[in-house]
Amino acid sequence: MKIVFLDYKTLNPGDLSFDELESLGDVILYRDTDVKNESEIIEKIGDAEAIIVNKVPISKNIIEKCNNLKYIGLCSTGYNNIDIVEAKKRHISVRNCPDYSTYAVSQFTIGLLLEICHNTYRHTESVMAGEWIKADDFCYWKHPVIELYGKTMGIVGFGNIGKNTGRIAKSLGMNVITSGSGPTDEGREIGEYVSFDELLEKSDVIALHCPLNEKTEKIINKDTISKMKNGVILLNTARGGLIDEADFREALDSGKIYAAGIDTVAVEPMLENNALRGAQNLLITPHIAWASLDTRKRLLDIIVGNLQSYMNGESINEVK
Repeated sequence: MKIVFLDYKTLNPGDLSFDELESLGDVILYRDTDVKNESEIIEKIGDAEAIIVNKVPISKNIIEKCNNLKYIGLCSTGYNNIDIVEAKKRHISVRNCPDYSTYAVSQFTIGLLLEICHNTYRHTESVMAGEWIKADDFCYWKHPVIELYGKTMGIVGFGNIGKNTGRIAKSLGMNVITSGSGPTDEGREIGEYVSFDELLEKSDVIALHCPLNEKTEKIINKDTISKMKNGVILLNTARGGLIDEADFREALDSGKIYAAGIDTVAVEPMLENNALRGAQNLLITPHIAWASLDTRKRLLDIIVGNLQSYMNGESINEVK
């Protein structure tokens, strides 16, 4: 089988082995592919039966031109870069990678929250600059230190990542509420299901863990922000498009949102004119919540397992 991996660079910058993948067939590895150049994508796919993609879009036109294509493997849970309708029409198996980043992303979310609450980096900078040496007491703080015990975390989206974030928050003594759809017994053990408006009104901390779709695009906007508590903390390790960035910046500048930690923006890489550049009280990281070595190894194992199952005639992680 001819297998083409169109954009492996973020999955494997050089610290993982492709040996298991290469054992499955004739593998061609491309570090990167221009996502805007359909001709390049079509040329690289060629007569391959199987492709693996991360961010490269596979449109109807590409599928039509690549007649030998039978399998599309994703390096992600989401599959909005694939024309699923056309793939199904042509009986192409599309398989994603659910749950590979659950622990890493929830850990990262709580990490952002703890940094906001403790300002460890800012205080370390102060100590390294000699301010503790000059202090007239055994301790000092230049920024507020916040205790989370007894506070309420509202989690928008209560899938595996949302639930795991809830478990960690609960272990810190926080009350957990969620507006996630489809209440389950497992979810009820972690938090209380409430309406979205109630979540906005009651939460001291709001964490976004929902998918980006027509219903959730810019779900954080001037109107929903106005319903939040004054001084709320906002966390987003899901998708940048969940937030109206201009409205978000205004709320940060005014203090309506006390502080925020985000790992994603609407357009990535970030544009030079992004409204959030230079915002105060904002921790922003370049989409790395998922990127630990352990997580990427798990992801690669799932990618290989998905393709192996396809070759064995099994339907595992197939997008329906």
